[in-house]
Amino acid sequence: MTTPAKAPFQGALSPVTEEVTAFDLPVTGILPPELVGRFLRNGPNPLVPGDPRNHLFRGEGMVHGVRLRDGKAEWYRNRWVRSAAVSRALGEPRRRGAAAARADISPNTHVIGHAGRTFALIESGFRPYELSEELETFGACDFQGSLPAGFTAHPKLDPETGELHAVAHATRFPFIQHLVVSPSGLVTRVVNVPAPHRPVMHDFGLTQRYVVLYDLPVVNSLAAAAAGEQMVYDWDASRPARIGLLPRNGTEVRWFEIEPCWVFHTLNAFDDGDRVVVDVIRYPKMFDGLRLDGNTLPTLDRWVVDTVSGKVTETRLDDRPQEFPGVSPARVSMPHRYGYAAGVPDLLDYFGPAGDGPDADVTDRLTGDALLKHDFTAGTTERRAFRSGHYTGEPVFVPAASARGEDDGWLLTYVYDPERGASDLVVLSAEDFTGPPVATVHLPARVPLGFHGSWISDPT
Repeated sequence: MTTPAKAPFQGALSPVTEEVTAFDLPVTGILPPELVGRFLRNGPNPLVPGDPRNHLFRGEGMVHGVRLRDGKAEWYRNRWVRSAAVSRALGEPRRRGAAAARADISPNTHVIGHAGRTFALIESGFRPYELSEELETFGACDFQGSLPAGFTAHPKLDPETGELHAVAHATRFPFIQHLVVSPSGLVTRVVNVPAPHRPVMHDFGLTQRYVVLYDLPVVNSLAAAAAGEQMVYDWDASRPARIGLLPRNGTEVRWFEIEPCWVFHTLNAFDDGDRVVVDVIRYPKMFDGLRLDGNTLPTLDRWVVDTVSGKVTETRLDDRPQEFPGVSPARVSMPHRYGYAAGVPDLLDYFGPAGDGPDADVTDRLTGDALLKHDFTAGTTERRAFRSGHYTGEPVFVPAASARGEDDGWLLTYVYDPERGASDLVVLSAEDFTGPPVATVHLPARVPLGFHGSWISDPT
């Protein structure tokens, strides 16, 4: 087990060094008046960029946000998430509710809104950190004492019930934990699924009947954790790969074997009679030797689980390397026609062989300059390319209030513009995916390549 010799934050991942607040942002085009809320994105932004001990998954979290209202871009802000350690490094008082030392971390993976509150998220058993509307940190949150331990980076909101589902894992847990958070922000259901081999479940699937679990060969390494390694995940070739179906109101999981692989992210899942359909971004292997394996590229695949025969059919839907998939939030857990993703043709090349970090030539090609729109009914994919040197992250779909169809709405994403040396918030019509942007908000700063974000509408 080795620690990377070079700092992993270069090129598109290079952190910014200042917190910025700007008002009345310039806009090209016309912002839809219907977009009233905040577009937020989280990602690693280490306070000490050149530290060779840094790891992509452990950089201090920084949330970037733009507020839209009345057809205007009112403000842009970027703020580090203040764990106790971050507050100390910035010379600030410790925030209320900051976690204990062993759980002190600055969540860097996702940022969501729920129950009228804003939360920065990370996995591995750590709690959410609550943020203000202006992205200032309140502190660690346990949902008013109802959260038994940690949370997840990938909760899923049921669009019909308003419940937030989560699947949590941690090195110290000999189980996987399914949690349900009510619309009012209280944990109302906790199910512990025995898992003494401590599998890593970065994401999961949700249907109207099931919570879909991924028990894959990546495990939490107790040896790596004891040694103080930054990355404690490992590929265990002795472990089979399997999908688990946990009934939403049950406690017994039914398991189905699949070919060994790794999944970071689910596009969506849904029930189809006696079958369960799960669309995922699939890697043949990951975390080989406690690193991100550089020889496997992600593809969009579909698993169909036949609950009668017990068989799982695996189909390749699109072989273009891609990541950060999603659907309309109105279709989560239900059948979908459309899905969206970011092209990432050279993402894994960035990590290099074990023990190595990136070099300039590789990081220049770190991520794609395109977004993808999949039409699963027509069996087609549209590619929306940006100009050379521009890089884009996760697209987030925002449905129109009175949507005429599933793709009636907008896609929001941050795109880096090398000519300005800063990023833009680009608003695309999902129906006219390859057409000109509906609007472009020009930010005063660069948004580094990061992980996940959300559109959080103002309360109505």
